[in-house]
Amino acid sequence: MSARCLHVIIPAAGAGRRLAAGGELPKQYRPLLGKPMLLWSVERATADSRVGGVTVALAPDDHLGKSLAWDLDRPVDTVVGGETRAHSVLNALRHARATADPDRVLVHDAARPCLDRESLARLLDHGLDDPAGAILAEPVSDTLKRAGEDEPRILETVNREGLWAAQTPQLFPADALEAALTAQLEAGAPPTDEAGAMEAAGHRPLLVAGSRTNLKVTWAADLPLAEAILKHQLENAP
Repeated sequence: MSARCLHVIIPAAGAGRRLAAGGELPKQYRPLLGKPMLLWSVERATADSRVGGVTVALAPDDHLGKSLAWDLDRPVDTVVGGETRAHSVLNALRHARATADPDRVLVHDAARPCLDRESLARLLDHGLDDPAGAILAEPVSDTLKRAGEDEPRILETVNREGLWAAQTPQLFPADALEAALTAQLEAGAPPTDEAGAMEAAGHRPLLVAGSRTNLKVTWAADLPLAEAILKHQLENAP
């Protein structure tokens, strides 16, 4: 598959309220080793030569994202995001299909700045030709507990056999993903990730082993951990 057939989508319209409250800097712009997290995430998602252009979905009043210097050798477009992640991805997907007409799209979290080249290459190797697409994920290794609704007391231990923790990037045929997201949103049931929409449409995406270093920055304590991972990756790059 040629590079022009594969397009990256980055939903970055959220405020990251679990990390930044009130008027503080949205988490996708928090600096990591002196560079905004969003730049790291975009660069890491485009680190494979098979990737073509990029579309980033931003909040309507986001002037920071529009002013970023995208130091890439491929085009980067920005669009206005939506009320939910699914709305933002769909807006970016429709823009990409109208301008670049990709066969496949690669959706990556704005808050996953530590994606490594090997994991990305593995996802593309296994998922580009799979009709249902593929996602990076890790088998669950922790013991899982289900809590009660009223207080955090254990109701039961959940069997972790066969359970995987989803990551991004997530890779799907562009037309199938657009149809799946549209159907979920029209039903009033926005999915929490793109694979959820594909599942609801009857597809069974492939699970591709990711890496524990592919951290999603959610809490303030994740920031120094992400910096440590990035520093280690840069120091050990070939």
